[in-house]
Amino acid sequence: MILPALVRRLRDEHPACDIRLSESEADAPDLGNLDLLFYDGLVGREAEHLKLLDDPYLLVTRPGDFPDGPARITDLDGAPLIAWPATCDQPRLEQALVDNGARPRIVFRTAGNETILSMVRAGLGSAILPWLAVHGADVRSDDRLRVHELRPLIAREIFVHWPGGRTRSPLVARTIEIAVEIADEL
Repeated sequence: MILPALVRRLRDEHPACDIRLSESEADAPDLGNLDLLFYDGLVGREAEHLKLLDDPYLLVTRPGDFPDGPARITDLDGAPLIAWPATCDQPRLEQALVDNGARPRIVFRTAGNETILSMVRAGLGSAILPWLAVHGADVRSDDRLRVHELRPLIAREIFVHWPGGRTRSPLVARTIEIAVEIADEL
């Protein structure tokens, strides 16, 4: 949700700018030759960063699998769960579940949010996804799915990173400003 709005605004303001995007699921991403990196965690001492937002995790289920309203993490103990691969923030999420009394059974892992949601619709299990993913997929309007807040709350942190010690171009500086504006709007 942040990147599509960011790219649109940059292109509107600077139609001739050269924007190149890539996505990877790295445990320890490297800024390398990148101007900016959006990541759900900190990436190292050589990078400067700015936290954009906290992105709370939500439980996505089929109707009737859990009572309406917030779900307790302990209710997930032993329950089947569709999950992301154990990269990025996923290991921290799974440890937070354990720390709060739940060891769900991971029955399927995939990096695709739509695939995760399809598996929930098919009854394979529930899923824990961040608010940005749930909101971006318009899950709340799907009558085959229910969204529950988790108690206690667990959230991932979304940061924008840039190489430390390097002068930022005006376009990079503006990109960071726009990212902050979009995060504030969310």
